[in-house]
Amino acid sequence: MSKGNNFVFKGLHIVAWVIFVGLCIEAGGLIVNFIFNMFKPEYVQNLYQSLDLTEMYKDNQWAFFGIYSFILSISLLKAFLFYIVIRLMLKMDLTRPFNTFVSSRLLQISYYTLAIGLFSYIGREIAKNLMYHGYDTDSLNQFWADSQAFILMGAVVYIIAIIFKKGVDIQNENDLTV
Repeated sequence: MSKGNNFVFKGLHIVAWVIFVGLCIEAGGLIVNFIFNMFKPEYVQNLYQSLDLTEMYKDNQWAFFGIYSFILSISLLKAFLFYIVIRLMLKMDLTRPFNTFVSSRLLQISYYTLAIGLFSYIGREIAKNLMYHGYDTDSLNQFWADSQAFILMGAVVYIIAIIFKKGVDIQNENDLTV
């Protein structure tokens, strides 16, 4: 592998760490926001992202817990997705990338990406439905604005994972032949 490729790979590894840390901070902030929404709603406007759903909590706790469960699930899945990406980048051998570890991690990444997309889409549809019932859900659009992109990305990564799996099978077959 050339020095340029190694430099780019290390740069992408650093970017993945930065994204992972940012997503962990976002998930932690949303968990704290969730707790304060239930117990100390007067402090919510001072918190991270000031996601104030106290009116929804007062009117309909089922709607509140449903929407917040989608928000927290999406946030935690995104953080875990980048955790898997970082583990992949740490253990990946670029001289022999076709191995079972890489193949299985790519498959995991595709599943988590697809799950994020589907949860985002379902959450967006539930928020639209709640909007028709009089709830203000405009502040929630930031959490599922990219649902279609995640679904498409999950499909593409799944195809790449299948290609890698086939590459592993061919490489193992060639190793046995020689």
